[in-house]
Amino acid sequence: MRLDYKRTFLLGFGFFGVSVIWSIYNSFVPIFLKDYGLSLGLIGFIMTLDNIIGIFVQPYIGQLSDHTRTRLGRRMPYILVGAPVAVVFFGLIPVIHMALGGTPTGLALLMGAIVIMNLAMAIFRTPVVALMPDITPSEHRSKANGIINLMGGVGTTIAFGMGILFAISRGLPFWVGALILLGCELVVLLTIREPREYTLATGEASKLPSFGESFRDLFRMLGEIVRAQEKSALFICLAIFAWFMGYNAIETFWTLYGRNYLFAAQVASGAMTADAAAGRASSMMILISGAFLLFALPAGFVATRFGRKRTIMVGLAMLTILWIGVRFFPNLPYVYTTLILSGIGWALININSLPIVADLASDEKVGSYTGLYYFFSLLAASTSPTIVGLLMDAFSMEVMFVFTPAFMLLAFLLMLGVRRSEPRQAVTSLGTAVETAGKADF
Repeated sequence: MRLDYKRTFLLGFGFFGVSVIWSIYNSFVPIFLKDYGLSLGLIGFIMTLDNIIGIFVQPYIGQLSDHTRTRLGRRMPYILVGAPVAVVFFGLIPVIHMALGGTPTGLALLMGAIVIMNLAMAIFRTPVVALMPDITPSEHRSKANGIINLMGGVGTTIAFGMGILFAISRGLPFWVGALILLGCELVVLLTIREPREYTLATGEASKLPSFGESFRDLFRMLGEIVRAQEKSALFICLAIFAWFMGYNAIETFWTLYGRNYLFAAQVASGAMTADAAAGRASSMMILISGAFLLFALPAGFVATRFGRKRTIMVGLAMLTILWIGVRFFPNLPYVYTTLILSGIGWALININSLPIVADLASDEKVGSYTGLYYFFSLLAASTSPTIVGLLMDAFSMEVMFVFTPAFMLLAFLLMLGVRRSEPRQAVTSLGTAVETAGKADF
């Protein structure tokens, strides 16, 4: 079966919209929070709330959507419910801050909008991602994930470019981003049709798991991968945790680092306002997202040619070397080079990790394994900013240039334990995919 490029491209709009929202959120919400005089450690903790919510909600939603059967399919109802609520409360974040910024009431209302927006995002994020393996044959999932991440890279690049809008009005990036998300999810809802076996025929009943049952299943699944004789699932999950620990440290605090370190002299001299420095630092991230964007499709083809595991490990080696270098060469030319090459390395990693996880699952459990992928990535994202924020309070912001490469190196070592990383190798006469270990890497 051939890859349907048009359908995959249309599905990519879902990831496009999500990427726009998270890039704006991670770039500018820390700036808002700093206006309340909060410590970096506390800001880091608040910035992990989306991930803490995700840890509890997204695995459940993944499993719930696996069991859902409606006329729209099993994933679409969650997009239909979550996206509009996320749009409204994302747009309210700057409204609240501009009206009541610096006051206890403003902080309380801001936190309320952040929590509700993140709950809504958690409701539809896993179903959007799980649609890719639902409609894509195993052997094409790296290429399909490349297309989807290409769209996500476009969204991220556009979002980082909104640093210019932030200098005009603190609300503009949020309002534009909210409209983009709404439009993108409408494209997915109107153009993607789920496989017929996941729709509900008239009179047919569907049994949905409870929240408690879902978490028991999650921990049962974690126990199974820990006890399994073949440890590929365990090692890929631990590697995912490690590289997101490193990546989230940079993503969360880069705008503050740029304002307080890279452009501190310009701000002190009056040549640049603090908001303009924050906007420029955010815009610098276009270099990562742009390089990611250009390399998203090639990363899938590279993995098809040389193997997913080798491709991921090359990306991890690149990020380890590049970010330790920033600790010793914190000048703009080296930083620009690091951002560009990091985008390429991140594409090699990110494009090929979800297909490995999806291919370790049976077709009936793709949503559950997607939830497992997010459990480990969100567990990292919910702990990394707080830990690195506390370390920066104790030492300096430059500590993240030791923290990030250390976890990228750990992820590299963990990938050595992944033995089953390639597409499913054979199909039985009954049409059931047979997963084989294939050739051992290294």
